[in-house]
Amino acid sequence: MAIGPSSVIIIVGIILALTYQSILKPPPPNLCGSPGGPPITAPRIKLRDGRHLAYKEYGLPREKAKHKIVFIHGSDSCRHDAVFATLLSPDLVQERGVYMVSFDKPGYGESDPDPIRTPKSLALDIEELADQLSLGSKFYVIGKSMGGQAAWGCLKYTPHRLAGVTLVAPVVNYYWRNLPLNISTEGFNLQQKRDQWAVRVAHYAPWLIYWWNTQNWFPGSSVANRDGGVLSQPDKDIILKLGSSRKPHLAEVRQQGIHESINRDMIVGFGNWEFDPLELENPFLNREGSVHLWQGDEDMLVPVTLQRYIADKLPWLHYHEVAGGGHFFPLAKGVVDEIVKTALNH
Repeated sequence: MAIGPSSVIIIVGIILALTYQSILKPPPPNLCGSPGGPPITAPRIKLRDGRHLAYKEYGLPREKAKHKIVFIHGSDSCRHDAVFATLLSPDLVQERGVYMVSFDKPGYGESDPDPIRTPKSLALDIEELADQLSLGSKFYVIGKSMGGQAAWGCLKYTPHRLAGVTLVAPVVNYYWRNLPLNISTEGFNLQQKRDQWAVRVAHYAPWLIYWWNTQNWFPGSSVANRDGGVLSQPDKDIILKLGSSRKPHLAEVRQQGIHESINRDMIVGFGNWEFDPLELENPFLNREGSVHLWQGDEDMLVPVTLQRYIADKLPWLHYHEVAGGGHFFPLAKGVVDEIVKTALNH
């Protein structure tokens, strides 16, 4: 008896399903506080959907501070990597009355994962964090690198809560609908081939990204693989100076697993957004606040050409290009002070 086409389809489907379960499907996250999971050591808030968000406070006590800032970390980082707090001069903290809170994005550090994370959900997480910490009706937001997806989300969904927004080398989604093909292609082609493929997988086949970034047949995402070879020389110089400063908490970054942290950043960052930042309108028509975008012109992770286009299309956005700066230019001496002072001076 011959096997009909429908039987072949069923057999192939079963094989694919078994392959997905055994090879492609990411393991469940290693939740903090669960049996055998990492311990809970940070203060956390409980969010609207039952998830927990871990945070860390810096600067003046919030009840004494004049300016309250929420910092959003980038990929492969956590609440401890709040360079805009740790590198901010104590004199400036006192002079301007600065309080800053950094939080673990979902799936990072000690924050529960959010498998349906979007720029909107991140913005709502930030608003809820601000409310539970009693930061007041308005607060500042600083989003670095992959933290940009949350900062853009705040501009779209919670503009009424913002005193000001600063985006620092924010990762640009090549698939924003109003980003011209020639501009997105130019920026896309400036990436390493390995990262071009990782971005394609994150966008077109997100179900494959866990396997893509963990298999050993070919290089996955340079960020997921922690390959500093793709960085610009200015970034390599800065990392050399920093040495082992991140080692004490590096293991905490991915302790719940790579999928709901690094991979989820990529799936959200290069996925189909509900809105296009290029269509946003100025949230500060009365000049009661401002939006700033800072970018190094030697950044090999986020092409400067994309930021120049964004700045041209959003004339209300204040664009600051740093000559000779790589992706980690804020780590250079005095840069954090300059960025924060600029953010607080409307």
